[in-house]
Amino acid sequence: MAFMPVKFDLPKRVKLAQALWLLYWLSVMAGILIFSMGIFFKVELRKRSEMMDNSESHFVPNLLILVGLVTCAVNAFGGKVCHDSLDPAKFPKWKPMLQNYLLFCCGFNVVLLVTALLCFLMQFAMYLTLVEGLKNSIKFYKDTDTPGRCFMKRTLDMTQVEFRCCGNNNYRDWFEVQWISNRYLDMNKDEVRDRLQSNVEGKFLMDSVPYSCCNPGSPRPCIQHHLTNNTAHYDYDHRIEELNIWKRGCREALVSYYGGMMNSIGALVLLTIILESVDMAGLKYLTTSLETLTDPDNPESESEGWLLEKGVKETLGEAMGKFKALFSKNQVEEGAGGAPAAT
Repeated sequence: MAFMPVKFDLPKRVKLAQALWLLYWLSVMAGILIFSMGIFFKVELRKRSEMMDNSESHFVPNLLILVGLVTCAVNAFGGKVCHDSLDPAKFPKWKPMLQNYLLFCCGFNVVLLVTALLCFLMQFAMYLTLVEGLKNSIKFYKDTDTPGRCFMKRTLDMTQVEFRCCGNNNYRDWFEVQWISNRYLDMNKDEVRDRLQSNVEGKFLMDSVPYSCCNPGSPRPCIQHHLTNNTAHYDYDHRIEELNIWKRGCREALVSYYGGMMNSIGALVLLTIILESVDMAGLKYLTTSLETLTDPDNPESESEGWLLEKGVKETLGEAMGKFKALFSKNQVEEGAGGAPAAT
C-alpha cells in the first residue's frame, strides 16, 4: 500500500505544479543568498586574516560558496521540470532523470545539514583562532618594517576603530607589550633609557594604548598615555573615573560579530533544507500523479499521487536488502578474484 496517497484531478495538478515552481525559485533565491553570504564571510575573514592564527577558518565560507552554487543549479532544474510537467510533449524527456534527481536531492540535503552544523560548531574554532591571532597582532604591532607584518598596525587600528574595542581581552593588554618601535624612541632621553633598563627583556613598556582605542564619544579629550597615573592628568582618577577608551576587548567583539554571522547563515541553510524537503515531496506527488492517470490519453482524468510506492517499513526493508545484496556481491567478486585457477 502506498504511503500518504492523495487523489488528484487536473486543477489540483496544475495548482501543485505552479506552487512547486514558485517554491523551487524561492529555493534558488535561498541558494543565491547562501552563495552571497559565503562570499561576504570569506571577504570579512580575509580582511582580518593577519589577526587569525591560521587559514583553516576559510573552510566554512568555501563550503558555503559551493553549496550555494549547487543549490541554485539543483532548484533551477526542479523549477524547469515543474514548468514542463503539464506539457505532454516536454515532460517525457525529464521523466527518466527524476528518480536519480530525487536521490541526489536527498544526499544534497545531508550535505546542507552538515554545512549548517559546521556554521554552529566552528564558532569555537574561530574563538581559538582569534585568541592566539590577536595576541600575536598586538605583539607585532610595532613591526611596520618587517616583511609580512607591514600592515599589522593598520589592520589592528582599523579593527579597534570599527568594532569599538581595545586590546585582546581589554585595554590592559597593551601595557604588557612594547607597541612603539625603537626607531621612534629618543635614546638620548634618560626616561627612555631607564624604562628599557628596568625591564628584564629590555622592552619599552608603559601604561598607554594606541590612539585607535579612544572613544570619540567621550566629552574629555582622549587620555591614551599614563592611564594609571592619576597625577599625570588634571581631575583624574583611573580607579573610579569612566575612561574615555573602549573597555571591550577585540576578541569578544570579533567573536560576537563572526558568531552572529555564522548563526544567521546556519539558520538560512536550515531554512533551505526545509524548502528542499517540501520541493522533493511535492515533486514526488506531481510525478506519481502524472504516472497514474486513469486515462493516459486524457490529461483531465483523475490520478493518485504518493510519497512512497509502499509503506515505510517495506521501503526500508527493500533498501536494506539491496544494500546487503550489493555488499555480498562485492565480497563474492573479491573472493573469486583471489582464488587460484584450476589446473
